[in-house]
Amino acid sequence: MMGSLKIVLFLGVIYLCRAAEEDVLDLTDSDFSSVLSQHDTALVMFYAPWCGHCKRLKPEFAMAAGVLKGDDPQVTLVKVDCTEGGKATCEQFSVSGYPTLKIFRKGELSQDYNGPRESNGIVKYMRAQVGPSSKDLLTVADYENFLKKDEVTVIGFFEKESDLKGEFVKTADKMREEVTFAHSSAKEVLDKSGYKDNVVLYRPKRLQNKFEESSVVYSGDDAAPSLKAFIKDNYHGLVGVRQKDNIADFSNPLVVAYYDVDYIKNAKGTNYWRNRVLKVAKELPEVTFAISSKDEFTHELNEYGIDFAKGDKPVVAGRDADGNKYIMSAEFSIENLLQFTKDLLAGKLEPFIKSEAVPEPNDGPVKVAVGKNFKSLVTDSGRDALVEFYAPWCGHCQKLTPVWEELGEKLKGEDVDIVKIDATANDWPKSLYDVSGFPTIYWKSADGKKPVRYNGGRALDDFIKYIAEQASSELKGFDRKGSEKKRDEL
Repeated sequence: MMGSLKIVLFLGVIYLCRAAEEDVLDLTDSDFSSVLSQHDTALVMFYAPWCGHCKRLKPEFAMAAGVLKGDDPQVTLVKVDCTEGGKATCEQFSVSGYPTLKIFRKGELSQDYNGPRESNGIVKYMRAQVGPSSKDLLTVADYENFLKKDEVTVIGFFEKESDLKGEFVKTADKMREEVTFAHSSAKEVLDKSGYKDNVVLYRPKRLQNKFEESSVVYSGDDAAPSLKAFIKDNYHGLVGVRQKDNIADFSNPLVVAYYDVDYIKNAKGTNYWRNRVLKVAKELPEVTFAISSKDEFTHELNEYGIDFAKGDKPVVAGRDADGNKYIMSAEFSIENLLQFTKDLLAGKLEPFIKSEAVPEPNDGPVKVAVGKNFKSLVTDSGRDALVEFYAPWCGHCQKLTPVWEELGEKLKGEDVDIVKIDATANDWPKSLYDVSGFPTIYWKSADGKKPVRYNGGRALDDFIKYIAEQASSELKGFDRKGSEKKRDEL
């Protein structure tokens, strides 16, 4: 009996997957224009079957299509294979990487898609692309139903035309992908709400608490920031729910409590711990506080040296204004969290540095930087350095390795260090070295100026010419143009 049930469930999953895939239109050069022109709003994924990022996106894209197909107004999701039947279409829209996502309206290209790449995020982003940017609340029932939404909402109440109303309309148009807006000029709605010529940000019921107001009012007077700034400042409240798609909203100094954050299955338990963080956040407004799911942020916890967050109590970690990382070693309590945050602000804590062991010796042609010696070897060395940030699995990095070693040999005895660091296993000053792909190479001059990203060629001569030109003092073996000096010049 159990075996039969498993088969039925398995077949059900297969059916759902296939059904979701069928909700995505598969178009080619021959039908792209004619079919797309029949749809008011469409999100098109240009992809290649061999692309790993495309393979990861496709099931999320399909699930989003299944949710959006019943919407009114409808959003259609489309895929185009750039390696087969859609080559000409991909060329027409200048697709140079995979996957590329673009939004079309009535068959005409509207804009690039810059939203999330998981199903829920795609749904939210695309729903914001259709219909008006702000819903008109005509009745009290409309107003009360809108307030039941399980998300932050912003409502404009306008008795008359005004500068505030104009600002609201412009802000709603600009922020429609991020925030849910509504407005009303209906007398019964204004009377029910108690607001006239105000914009109000409402927190959803699950996030309401005794430490802050459930709604915040913007009147648009001269002393207030712009409406956009007001929304951003108040959107997450004292303690925001930090997720992968909103990480950029939370600035340093930042303190995060990681635990089983789940507002669907356990809202009461989630708020039990959040309320304790809120109590501390109320006392320290100069710090950004947040809660995050320890399961969703396993990788981030690993960056703090935490392989697994044990127990039910939150694990706390934070960053100071400069991005240095800190871990609260004490067990979670309101008192410990308060003291940890105060010490973080005061610079009393020892920062956590992710690092491999410092290599001994480290006097080869290419010096090895790790988290623990980066400051002494690179930042404070008082020497010029060309630094490669690499990943062990990166094919381009592996191809560069013999060139890098030869470069180190060529510059032996020069006042320039050729350095490499495994960016997957070590920390470095990320505010100075922005690394978004591998290999990434930076020039750090001896004078302590901000490092400069190297974007030149990757042949040996390219590196030598660049270093010869940039070096604080002329190289002993090469002139400023990178030509090797003759013996009588040495």
